Amino acid sequence: MIWIVCFIAAVCCLAFSLFVAVMKGMGRYRRGRLLTPFNTVFMGVFIFVLLCMFPIYYCKLSGTAYCISKAVAFAIHNTLQVFTIDVDRAEVIADIVCPYENFATVYSVFVSVALVIAPIMTFGFLISVFRNASANFRYTLCFFRDAYVFSELNEKSLALGRDLRKNHKRAAIVYTNVSDKNDESTDDLIESARELKAICFKKDILAVNFARHSKNAEIVFFTINIDETDTVDSSLKLIERYSDRENTKLLLFSTGIISQLVLPKATKKTENGKDVKIKVRRVDEVRSLICRLLYDNGYELFESAKPAEDAAKKISAVIVGLGRHGTQMLKALSWYCQMDGYSLEINAFDLDEKAKERFCSLAPELMDEKHNGVYVEGDAQYKINIHSGVDVTTKHFDDEISKIRDATYVFVSLGNDATNINAAVKLRMLFERMNTKPIIKSVVYSTDEKKALEGAELFNGKQTYDIDFIGDIASSYSEDVVLNSELEADALNRHLKWGDEDSFWRYEYNYNSSVASAIHMKARIACKIAGADKKTQELTEKERDCIEVLEHRRWNAYIRSEGYVFSGSTDKNSRNDLGKMHHDLIPFKLLSKEEKRKDSNVGTQ
Repeated sequence: MIWIVCFIAAVCCLAFSLFVAVMKGMGRYRRGRLLTPFNTVFMGVFIFVLLCMFPIYYCKLSGTAYCISKAVAFAIHNTLQVFTIDVDRAEVIADIVCPYENFATVYSVFVSVALVIAPIMTFGFLISVFRNASANFRYTLCFFRDAYVFSELNEKSLALGRDLRKNHKRAAIVYTNVSDKNDESTDDLIESARELKAICFKKDILAVNFARHSKNAEIVFFTINIDETDTVDSSLKLIERYSDRENTKLLLFSTGIISQLVLPKATKKTENGKDVKIKVRRVDEVRSLICRLLYDNGYELFESAKPAEDAAKKISAVIVGLGRHGTQMLKALSWYCQMDGYSLEINAFDLDEKAKERFCSLAPELMDEKHNGVYVEGDAQYKINIHSGVDVTTKHFDDEISKIRDATYVFVSLGNDATNINAAVKLRMLFERMNTKPIIKSVVYSTDEKKALEGAELFNGKQTYDIDFIGDIASSYSEDVVLNSELEADALNRHLKWGDEDSFWRYEYNYNSSVASAIHMKARIACKIAGADKKTQELTEKERDCIEVLEHRRWNAYIRSEGYVFSGSTDKNSRNDLGKMHHDLIPFKLLSKEEKRKDSNVGTQ
């Protein structure tokens, strides 16, 4: 009976371990987990062999003192030998003296298979251990080199690693939390990392001791996880662990509100009351893309503007899709296009029936009837139309587009590459029918697709679609964009006109406000606004008046796009940043002289 009981228990344990391993393999990879699919099966096979060994020694030792205890001890000893290839397999099979003849055959077959599989699994385990030991050894050899450490190996971190390798041949590029899932996409990532001569740790970024690195060498941590919660958690623990290390930076890639709220506190003081030395910056990839697009190529908006009835040139923008990118673009255009000699109209389309309501909730004063489409001297001037519940594949969309005959700029972002490309091509067709040739920008994440689509021609080769595909991973995750951003340096210089560097990096309000100011400054210089390229003290009175009014118009639109509303009073004490209420959200002529002078100071070089 003992043979049957132990065999059934062994098979059940093995089957359960296989089931758990399959479920873990199909699920999302969890950082730092101990029970990987391989470890789960390894434990299942170990218990299977142990339970199969027990009846053999129990029968041999039957009738002796402490029979069960000795049988358990011998079973464990022999099981360990099985996994270390230190056992006579023929002897084990011969010792199976089961009273049930047919059952003994089945028992022998199962045990024989287990005896073959066990040492193979041991070999796999040793390879895994050696891989981690190899990574540790290679990292130790890079003790004096700068290190770029990534929290995860994925397409984004790989793209940034590739660009870093081009410019830093000797630096250590380290990927942690490298999954051992045996699938094609993971294997491709690992092979690509090896081509970079990167060091790959299976361990989580927090499980590797980077404190041993030379203090004279720089370490840059990049927390770029698929799961945003993991990104924030890892970042906070890294700040705590390396808070007093010089030559250390942390770039947290996150678009969520949580990271924006917790970072100022985490980077201010340690638990011991000491200043945090590690430099921390949050990278919002969506906002970063829109800001970079406007900083580098935004002048196209003004170049493509068409003469209007009021003698000013009109910028007529169309935004298709009000997801994260589309919403950010709509907000950005509202302040970027505040320029003397230009008017602005934006038509935004989205499938969501409540798209307009959602945007009005994000930026209530930007959209209210007192400001949207109402032209007040010295205040932001624009008209925004949001078309909710419109499917880009329908005739209703075609009809709505046909009404916008003066379109000059189109931005497409519908969530995935194929949909974006289809919509951009369709829009080019619709505008061609109206003999209108607006600039069309479409978000495409795939670098390979972007390269293939550049300069795409019509079948007869006589015309190109003339669509600018932006936002691919390779260009978005590069050293110039992430680490050495010209825009960021420009923004810091603008912030230093009234604040210090520490407050620029610590508070998102300061960072984003200065970035927007730097972007608009470049545009107004390109548009040859009088006095824009001068120092404050060099301005004539007429230039000062022009700059101050324009800067206040821009600022009003920007602050409203961030969700702020007028506080109800021009008294400074009425300002409430928690409630997003500001006392200066008023036309320029109502400002105090002191506030007007601030506009000319911030609004010049």
